[in-house]
Amino acid sequence: MKSWIKAFRLRTLPLAISGWMVGLSLASSNATPDYGIAGLTLLTAILLQVLSNLANDYGDASSGVDNVRTGEARMVSSGKISPQAMKKAIIVFSILSFLSGVSLLYLAFPNDWTTALVFMLIGLIGIAAAIKYTVGKNPYGYAGFGDVFVFVFFGIVLVFGTYFLQTNMLNWYILLPAASIGLFSVGVLNVNNVRDLDSDKSAGKNSIPVRIGRAKAINYHTFLLVSGMLLSVIYVFVNYNSWTNFIFVLIAGLFLSNIRAVANKPADQLDPYLKQMAISTLLFSILFSIGQLINLFF
Repeated sequence: MKSWIKAFRLRTLPLAISGWMVGLSLASSNATPDYGIAGLTLLTAILLQVLSNLANDYGDASSGVDNVRTGEARMVSSGKISPQAMKKAIIVFSILSFLSGVSLLYLAFPNDWTTALVFMLIGLIGIAAAIKYTVGKNPYGYAGFGDVFVFVFFGIVLVFGTYFLQTNMLNWYILLPAASIGLFSVGVLNVNNVRDLDSDKSAGKNSIPVRIGRAKAINYHTFLLVSGMLLSVIYVFVNYNSWTNFIFVLIAGLFLSNIRAVANKPADQLDPYLKQMAISTLLFSILFSIGQLINLFF
């Protein structure tokens, strides 16, 4: 059981919670939240996150990327979970993700099959993308496109989707905080990839840091976090209600600390900062959501 919990990589789950929380808080400013839909949205996001982690564990072990690791050992490559068992787990979580998604769409769009089918297609693409990230021939994660997947699904799709499922409204300004969460989530991946730069390079995994080198990867990391904060600041300026909308800027110090660590720490000391980046993203989401909701109660 301990091995499976490690394979789930619980420290990455704040990313799924963060996007959901921001989307729900923005929706609550326009509509009374439906907590059944909200719960199924969160469950689906978490299941897809775990599916992606399991597929990554299996794919990296199959390709040999995990033979030499800087961070914590993966379960398949370390022999604690067999490849066959991991494949079965990937199938199980694919089915669970699909069933959770279908239940969500049935609840959210009982009489709107066109919209439901659009969301189902997005969900199926998400399941396929989570698996194809490091599994199969020519996985896109090894070509440096993992950042795009994380930005789109953990930022744009999760935040904007959560908002739309609650409100049935298209508000394009929501793309600004959605992009913030996406950029911060890519930041978590970038810490991971900077940490594993040497082992990824030797294994032929062409992540962004492998492609551009550590110096430019540090600049890239700075761009991700600064841009993520800036986009949410712009959103609040455009939709200003009260100074409390800006309380999320208190998290800026944590992001600055993460940038400094990526810039100055050796690879074998970066692992704690992956968790720190994920927690910082969650704290940002909590304060951003409080800033959006506080005016509804006071």
